[in-house]
Amino acid sequence: MDGNHDAERYETVIIGGGQAGLATGYQLAKLGRSFVILEADRRIGDVWRRRWDSLHLFTPARHDGLPGWRFPAKGWSFPSRDAMADYLEAYAARFGLPVRTGMPVDRVSGDGDGGYVVTAAGRRFEADNVVVATGAFKVPTVPAFAAQLDPGVVQLHSSDYRGPSQLRDGGVLVVGAGNSGAEIALESAGAHQVWLSGREVGALPFRIGGLPSRLLLERLALRVLFHRVLTLKTPMGRRMRARTGSRGTPLIRIRPAEITAAGVERAGRVAGVKDGLPVLEDGRVLEVANVVWSTGFHHDFSWIDLPGLGDGEPPHRRGVVDGQPGLYLVGLHFLYAMSSAMIQGAGRDAEHVARHIAARVPSARRAGREPGREPVGA
Repeated sequence: MDGNHDAERYETVIIGGGQAGLATGYQLAKLGRSFVILEADRRIGDVWRRRWDSLHLFTPARHDGLPGWRFPAKGWSFPSRDAMADYLEAYAARFGLPVRTGMPVDRVSGDGDGGYVVTAAGRRFEADNVVVATGAFKVPTVPAFAAQLDPGVVQLHSSDYRGPSQLRDGGVLVVGAGNSGAEIALESAGAHQVWLSGREVGALPFRIGGLPSRLLLERLALRVLFHRVLTLKTPMGRRMRARTGSRGTPLIRIRPAEITAAGVERAGRVAGVKDGLPVLEDGRVLEVANVVWSTGFHHDFSWIDLPGLGDGEPPHRRGVVDGQPGLYLVGLHFLYAMSSAMIQGAGRDAEHVARHIAARVPSARRAGREPGREPVGA
């Protein structure tokens, strides 16, 4: 395709129609800016619908709403994956956000004039700003030695796990002891012998049940600790980011004692494979029929074809990418705070990025440029 005749032009292209992308769209609409949201899936919220059947959010509904609309459920209930997916779809409709589904982006490049070209599903979009909102959970991480496991061992990443019906008779090793791994281990323990491998990420120092602990959760953990204390502005927050990497938040709903009471055996780190079976760092071989890799995700930014950027997370300051004016990130783990990859933190990061975009000189008015479409919500 050549020139503007084959392109759609917007001031901003948002890549990803999940919670971070929709929140950014909402904030840009409030500011009267021109934008479009490109979503790879055919339906908003499908990334949630693909998670395991019994998944519920780890935070209560009163903290699961995006800007402008509280989550429509009892405040201390924990929404299901489908409820969250439906909420995101309804959120986009409620605010008339211009989401284009079925648009997987394959390349972002410069246009030679300080702007950007985004190609998706055979179409070309030109923009002065690009917001990458593809999220923290992009490419599943599985150790290389997983390929050496016996072909008869069922292997699933947590992103492909739907429920115990996928598992063979026999033992189950869940690798990764965060919220996802702990919940899958508990769910599997009813019909299988289960081992849970991995370094403990810690747990909130109280149970979520009853008014006192709920108030403590809300005021101490979600409102203060995750959202205001553990940020890149504080020494504690910077240490936490370096320590946790992409491991996420401590156990919230599940207590370590519950894991033990369910008969789940804690195991050391999985070091490799011996005779087709997983072997722990202490040399013990686990005779299991199933392995669930709850080992997280890694980023792939190789499709961003811009000078100075590699495949890893682009260097940025609170989502404003260094050395690339008009390029932004939202929805990443610890983008600014522990809450950044949580629904609770999406709105604050989105507002910061939207205001940064609005503060830039309106490049659509530069010589030789056509203004974008009429802003949504104007």
